[in-house]
Amino acid sequence: MNTLDKATELQRLHAVPELLLVVNVWDVISARVVAGTPGTTALATASHSIAASYGYPDGEQIPRDLMLEACGRIAAATDLPVSADLEAGYGDPGGTVARAIDLGIVGANLEDQLKPLGEAVAAVEAAVAAGEAAGIPFQLNARTDAFLRAGDRDPAEVLADAIERGRAYLDAGAATFFAPGKLDEPTVAALVEALGPQKVTLIGVPGSLPLDTLQRLGVARVSYGPWSQNVALTALADLTEAVLAGGALPEGTRKLN
Repeated sequence: MNTLDKATELQRLHAVPELLLVVNVWDVISARVVAGTPGTTALATASHSIAASYGYPDGEQIPRDLMLEACGRIAAATDLPVSADLEAGYGDPGGTVARAIDLGIVGANLEDQLKPLGEAVAAVEAAVAAGEAAGIPFQLNARTDAFLRAGDRDPAEVLADAIERGRAYLDAGAATFFAPGKLDEPTVAALVEALGPQKVTLIGVPGSLPLDTLQRLGVARVSYGPWSQNVALTALADLTEAVLAGGALPEGTRKLN
């Protein structure tokens, strides 16, 4: 598929009633392993994981050029559509999305970092305009940090803030709205009711709602952010502990590279 075909397919995967499941990747080999797993229909990068693999903390500490290079290598390693986690756009959401599209990326997460609503909407508009300028239906997944940064705020106030932001981002042209956090069923149901089916995307974390529940509620997509890398690193730590204790490679280990 060319870039337009991939963009069209990624939007279709978000729009159909079936829950889109995306295991996030951080480099070429993780992308190839996930893409080669039967049932995988799309890939998404994890900015936290890419930054960690280069020795940077999360939060736009990695240079934009390095993040985009990693995303481009991932996109070039697969025929599947790839969405990139572009954090908050590295100070230039439109320019960052434009460069990502040139590298074969057909969708992106864009964080609001709880900036003032007008500023956050302007960032969404800039990213959407970049997709339009490139002539593709770019799958912008506009993210709010309302739940992650809720602190001791009244949960009802946090939900209302998230819904207000979600409506504003969708009105500004975002294809979907990303609300990461460990959300309960009434919260997810309220988000879907307010924003529409196949408009809300979530992250899978330990203790998240079951996937069949999210499917029933009308969630568009579940991704796993840095947790997929943590699963891999847990296996590596477990191997190291076993070997240092006189053990051996785990039974059933597959050679995947």
